[in-house]
Amino acid sequence: MSADTLHPTDMKWLEKGVFGIEWSDGHHGVYPVRHLRLHCPCAACTDEWTGERKLQPDDVPLLIMLTDIEPVGHYGFRLRWSDGHDTGLYAFTKLRRMCQCEVCQPNRETTPKKPASRRLL
Repeated sequence: MSADTLHPTDMKWLEKGVFGIEWSDGHHGVYPVRHLRLHCPCAACTDEWTGERKLQPDDVPLLIMLTDIEPVGHYGFRLRWSDGHDTGLYAFTKLRRMCQCEVCQPNRETTPKKPASRRLL
């Protein structure tokens, strides 16, 4: 499947602070919300030319919450956060690469558990 046609087919809360996205290629992605906030792709959080993160971990509350997910065209989501930030547009291709599951991040020390899920879409 082409990356251009990759899109979410379902979204569910996996546990508090972690949601999952089922992708059109069959992958079950895992997304801790604080990780997403720390890697916001907007120009205020990420340098547009170098891709270097401007946002530092101390700039984001430990208990950040995702307050809204708004579709943007057929290519991504705008995520709204409890700290008031809402300018990050997460393209599906970038979001798919940000997956924190055991398959995508095999060397990660801890992996969120997969408890019963709650459907978001």
